Amino acid sequence: MIGITDQEFALFQRFILDAAGITLSESKKALVTSRLSRRLDLRKLSTFAEYFKVLSSGQDAEEVQIAIDLLTTNETYFFREPKHFDLLREQAQLARGRGPFRVWSAACSSGEETYSIAMVLAATLQATPFELIGSDISSRVLERARTGHYPASRTTHIPKPYLHQFCLRGTREQEGTLLVDRALRDRVRFMQINLNTTLPRIGPFDMIFLRNVMIYFSPQTKRQVVERVLSVLKPGGHLLIGHSETLNELRLNAVAVAPSIYRKP
Repeated sequence: MIGITDQEFALFQRFILDAAGITLSESKKALVTSRLSRRLDLRKLSTFAEYFKVLSSGQDAEEVQIAIDLLTTNETYFFREPKHFDLLREQAQLARGRGPFRVWSAACSSGEETYSIAMVLAATLQATPFELIGSDISSRVLERARTGHYPASRTTHIPKPYLHQFCLRGTREQEGTLLVDRALRDRVRFMQINLNTTLPRIGPFDMIFLRNVMIYFSPQTKRQVVERVLSVLKPGGHLLIGHSETLNELRLNAVAVAPSIYRKP
């Protein structure tokens, strides 16, 4: 594996900060090296500085997107942080019989969070319509999300009734995998959205999941991202963040109602 110098690592810190608002600490040097080394091999480049020249040339947008994808992909799994799904179920029950209930999974990665939301909404709302958007900056993980196909090892937290109702277990060559049922997949819309830029016209939403992404943002970027997200949340709607994250220091238009749960007045 090709090594990365401090100067080269600083170039990629600036690259992903400008592209996605993500701050890479020094501890991420090994991650950058491991995730980008294969791109250097494929392009027959001998240094990370040469690869950075490719990205900054303005002549290879596809390679820029690949680099962003590799540096922003995070681990996730189904029904992470169960209390958030308890709140989702409660709010969906209150919305039964009314207009469409709208939810945004704003950093959905490979789709486990989004399909977890979809299962709760489909089971709870029944005949009441819902609209669900899953978004991420990475086009690569969105492609995976649209398939709804996962290793069974990543699905252990799915409640058994939902497994039976919404999932198909792989057999033969697909043994050890799980496929989200097409009827549920068709009720989810995946979009590529960069939270560090002006949002497309997608709101307003009753609930927004913005979990386990702000830990990578600088304080200034974090404020800007949350302000954008709150702008498409309905008054009285809920914003859910990661259990290790907080908005309290930002003094935004959001009231903490429980750890990692905020409501827009």
